[in-house]
Amino acid sequence: MKITEYSPPNPQGKGVIGLLADWDQSRPRGTVAKPAAQLLADYFTSILVLSATFKFKPVVGQVYYLYRLETEWSLSLIAPIEWTNTRRQAYVGKCELHPDMTWTISPSNELADRPSTVAAITVFHEAFVEKLQSDLPLENLLPTYVAEFPYYQRLFASALSRSLRTSMTMGGQLSTPACDWLQALPRHPLLQQHTEKK
Repeated sequence: MKITEYSPPNPQGKGVIGLLADWDQSRPRGTVAKPAAQLLADYFTSILVLSATFKFKPVVGQVYYLYRLETEWSLSLIAPIEWTNTRRQAYVGKCELHPDMTWTISPSNELADRPSTVAAITVFHEAFVEKLQSDLPLENLLPTYVAEFPYYQRLFASALSRSLRTSMTMGGQLSTPACDWLQALPRHPLLQQHTEKK
């Protein structure tokens, strides 16, 4: 009897190693329990950044710039001062990825003077609120796997979910219906940050 040795289609594991490395690098670090308002603000801000178009792997501590171009969000490594006037007018704020895989946005000082951008943020916020109007626990609504996201956005949305779930576990906040969290949601997290800075 002749034994045929099976040869896997990807013997060198190409692609698999990259995915595992990316998964490890996107592992939340330094996660802590957070008050409900902070956790929801982190969730809102992070998912706004991750809904933007970008084709690079975000790095913790690197500064990025969020723009609102016509009908889409765009995350870039290029500062507004380096762009044409049109792109400068689309600038929303400076973004940073933290070790716990949440994002912060430092809004542009001119943000309140851009009605179309404020309107886009408001629409995004309203959709976020609508999603939370559910009796399901908040952890069930986290973006663990968003099929329509490109690779890096999907990877970091999953990392965000792991981070928020860990924070909720540490804070004893699991199993709370998402609709109950709404009482703690800041009316407009990004614009509220902007107002507080003035």
